[in-house]
Amino acid sequence: MKNADKYQKGFFLPPEPCYDWVKKDAVDKAPIWCSVDLRDGNQALVVPMSLEEKLDFFQYLVQLGFKEIEVGFPAASETEFEFLRTLIEKDMIPDDVTIQVLTQSREHIIKRTFEALKGCKHAIVHLYNSTSVAQREQVFKKDKEAIIDIAVTGAELFNQYVKGYEDHYRFEYSPESFTGTEPEFALEICNRVIDIWKPTKERPVIINLPVTVEMSSPHVYACQVEYMSKHLHDRENVLISLHPHNDRGCAVADTELGLLAGADRVEGTLFGNGERTGNVDIVTLAMNLFSHGIDPKLDFSNMNETVTAYEKATKMPVGDRQPYAGKLVFAAFSGSHQDAIAKGMDWRKEKNLHQWTVPYLPIDPKDVGREYEKDVIRINSQSGKGGIGYLLEQKFGYHLPPKMREHFGYRVKSVSDHAHKELSADEVFSIFRKAYCHVEGAVTLADYHFRRHGEDITVDLTLEDKGVRRTATASGNGRLDAVSNAAKEILGMNYTIVAYTEHALTQSSKSQAVAYVGIEYQGTVYWGVGEHSDIIAASIFALVSAINQVRK
Repeated sequence: MKNADKYQKGFFLPPEPCYDWVKKDAVDKAPIWCSVDLRDGNQALVVPMSLEEKLDFFQYLVQLGFKEIEVGFPAASETEFEFLRTLIEKDMIPDDVTIQVLTQSREHIIKRTFEALKGCKHAIVHLYNSTSVAQREQVFKKDKEAIIDIAVTGAELFNQYVKGYEDHYRFEYSPESFTGTEPEFALEICNRVIDIWKPTKERPVIINLPVTVEMSSPHVYACQVEYMSKHLHDRENVLISLHPHNDRGCAVADTELGLLAGADRVEGTLFGNGERTGNVDIVTLAMNLFSHGIDPKLDFSNMNETVTAYEKATKMPVGDRQPYAGKLVFAAFSGSHQDAIAKGMDWRKEKNLHQWTVPYLPIDPKDVGREYEKDVIRINSQSGKGGIGYLLEQKFGYHLPPKMREHFGYRVKSVSDHAHKELSADEVFSIFRKAYCHVEGAVTLADYHFRRHGEDITVDLTLEDKGVRRTATASGNGRLDAVSNAAKEILGMNYTIVAYTEHALTQSSKSQAVAYVGIEYQGTVYWGVGEHSDIIAASIFALVSAINQVRK
């Protein structure tokens, strides 16, 4: 592409090596989660949420398990102010939930913010000012000391306005545009704020390190976070918070590496809704922890409900390939994938395993409210015998013999290929029934009677062939063998039974039995399926169905 030389690295590495985070292999516990859906998420919408929509979404965020929720910038507009006052006056904030509000470092805005919080039981008041080189030089046209003075002034005003609320309110500071700020300067300004607020164990300070604009690969952000973690004053009484945006598509990676680097807390949104390319997606982060056996402390066990609530509030769709939540994220169309998944499911069942190790599925879809037969095994022209057979087994209870699975698989793929569409489970089942079950044709079963002679079974079999009734008597080493021998005599056919299986369709005293018969005739195998409350009748119907496949 042209103009690549227009761009340069806008980030800064710490002045010392900060690579301890590399030694850790994974995040081992859930961070403190703070939803900013009602602030960052809402301000990024083409049509912001109404008051009622914000109230409904707030309640849903509480239902999911969020204990910290940023509700807006109450001094910015009457709408934001009214939303906060409604939450407080209608007593809609649970005692174990802390709301968060945002303010710039300007006295009239800080004053208005504290006025909006009157009567709130628990709150985090979030102060920010921008610190990056670009912002200092181009927007504020101020030197470092003047930028520090903005933060210090705001921090001191917080101490004034919080009097009387000290036991209920905590403070947060963000050096906005942190990723474009020299780490030494970011550290200096944060420490000046910390020294003014004097955090304690009971009332810790939050230092938020936002990826306001994503400028580097995630490992650089991790080094920056580790540097801050090592050198912040009163670190034992400070919570390091992350607030990544997704300009380079790496917000989830930024966050996970930032947690390895010492962060304690994450601010983000459901499905990453936010300015430009979005905020970090808390759903993905939480489910990534879940997939490693860590309770994320958020409940996404009904992912369809979460998607619906999000889409209703934001009027934005969740993509079909959105991690964990999209309609197709568990779907397997590929025949080899379907076969591996089916075998993995069978393996778990045979071994009675609790641990999840199924190929191609990082988590059990059922843990987020999805169904195997509806969401996992999806049938189109790319599907294989394993997936198609597994679908029949799981949804309808039919256990096809291996060779019949292959035969049926080709038949289903052909239908999908010619129709140029995905087939539903019911459509697959319809194809199965029409192709094999009690297939009508030239031959009809009229009557049969068995009797035993020593080790052999003898049958008197009556078939109707093209409207003509004929009867033959034959013996065999079993009932189906005897019927087959009699049928060959009546029809003048020379075929061989190459497969026979049977099973109950349901577990009850009135269970229907199903039988599968494969016959080889002149080098080709034909399949039939029969169902009846009596397994012998089912097997005879299956044989007749297979014969009718030949006589078509």
